[in-house]
Amino acid sequence: MLPHLESPVLSSVPGLRHAFFTRRGGASEGIFASLNCGLGSADTRVAVIENRARAATHLGVAPWQLLTVYQCHSPDCVTVESPWADGQAPEADAMVTRTPGVALGILAADCAPILLADKSAGVIGAAHAGWKGAIGGVIESTLKAMERLGARRSHIVAAVGPCIGPRSYEVGGEFEARFRAADSGYASFFGSASRPGHFMFDLPGFVAARVRASGVALVDPAPGDTYAQEQDFFSYRRATHRGEPDYGRNLSAIVLA
Repeated sequence: MLPHLESPVLSSVPGLRHAFFTRRGGASEGIFASLNCGLGSADTRVAVIENRARAATHLGVAPWQLLTVYQCHSPDCVTVESPWADGQAPEADAMVTRTPGVALGILAADCAPILLADKSAGVIGAAHAGWKGAIGGVIESTLKAMERLGARRSHIVAAVGPCIGPRSYEVGGEFEARFRAADSGYASFFGSASRPGHFMFDLPGFVAARVRASGVALVDPAPGDTYAQEQDFFSYRRATHRGEPDYGRNLSAIVLA
């Protein structure tokens, strides 16, 4: 079994498997050690495919049943009826399905992965929510797509996975001003920083709040700071601060058994 985190909320849903995988238990080496699941990284393809196969086995599906999209920080969501061919992943940042055996995977390295389920309708969803996607509507797009498959927001439960924490995410004044311009209430997600004119941004808190505001029945924020916990998670910002040439991707996934 691969090291991972689970949401008590999602774990209580019958016929559902999910995992917020850590970076441990994989085949990759160097800066990608060890469970790098990002095909878009500079890691060797053989290692990434092996890592994804291990994750698929953990979830109880075949490797070709574990799907990820070409993420682009958009609000776009696709409905999955069956697995697509290798290399044919659509460009989007969220997926929904009602097909058993199709594992919806989200790749992240500081952004927030969101896994959702309506057990009564048999519908699941997964979304990639960085600040741009979260404020741009990826959560709302995912919920609307789930509703088109028969889900009801009042029946949906969601878990926000490990992402960069509020003590690690320093942003500039223009960033904070953008959020205040969108909604003055968003000021509550910004704290003081040591540098003048800068702020500390609470991404997990903001994402969870957006999910709640969309009418989801129950939202479970998972612990973890991808930037601070180097032994457990990959981090784009940490790699950038160190001047590293690339970074691994953490995988989060959900599947109807």
